Amino acid sequence: MRAIAIIPARYASTRFPGKPLALIGNKPMVQHVYERSKTLFNYAAVATDDHRIANVVESFGGNVVMTSPDHQSGTDRCAEAAEEIKKLIDFDIVVNIQGDEPFFKEEQIKNLLDCFDDDQTDIATLSTTITSSEMLFDSNKVKMVCDLNNHAMYFSRHTIPFQRDNEKNNWIENHNYRLHLGLYAYRAHTLEALTKLKQTPLEMAERLEQLRWLENGYRIKVAHSDEINIGIDTPEDLHKVIRQLEQY
Repeated sequence: MRAIAIIPARYASTRFPGKPLALIGNKPMVQHVYERSKTLFNYAAVATDDHRIANVVESFGGNVVMTSPDHQSGTDRCAEAAEEIKKLIDFDIVVNIQGDEPFFKEEQIKNLLDCFDDDQTDIATLSTTITSSEMLFDSNKVKMVCDLNNHAMYFSRHTIPFQRDNEKNNWIENHNYRLHLGLYAYRAHTLEALTKLKQTPLEMAERLEQLRWLENGYRIKVAHSDEINIGIDTPEDLHKVIRQLEQY
């Protein structure tokens, strides 16, 4: 199984414009993600539609693929980049590493790729256990529910499932809530097929691209991670990360 990493990165984030170029220490965020990816994959590339990001990636010696500015999701951007990359190298699996999660772990990538030991797996992602009520009710954190075979049933920014017979402050003690971690992997042919799907009502309502796949009948295998990644969605998240790093 030959896997590559593609890091979709766009400048025009609604909540945090220019996020990939925000500095963590003395390096832009996208460089942290790229360098970590290169330690785990034989090939990694940043996929972007913005020349400011491309110039920075090239300045530290990274691979970059320019993509259309019209993509509605990171997966669509990955797919276009994959089409270009396959002119250079062969691969079976594409791992989509979100550009705003610079602290993902090697074990997480292993767990993700292990899902493809099953020939029936076409898409895989990760979840972890939610450990605080603050995270449980944070609409920036995506929650998910799975069936008994660890296939995703639904993703939401809302807290799911709802507990009818318990007060909200007791929910986390009475159910194992799952947090979605923003790492995906796809078989190459599946990635290409996903981009041909039109946006769906649930996707547009929640602004979560994976709902498009579920609405079209695709199954998403979910692997567990013991780690909660530090995702950076807003400038406040970045300041929090920098303060944590300064303590070490």
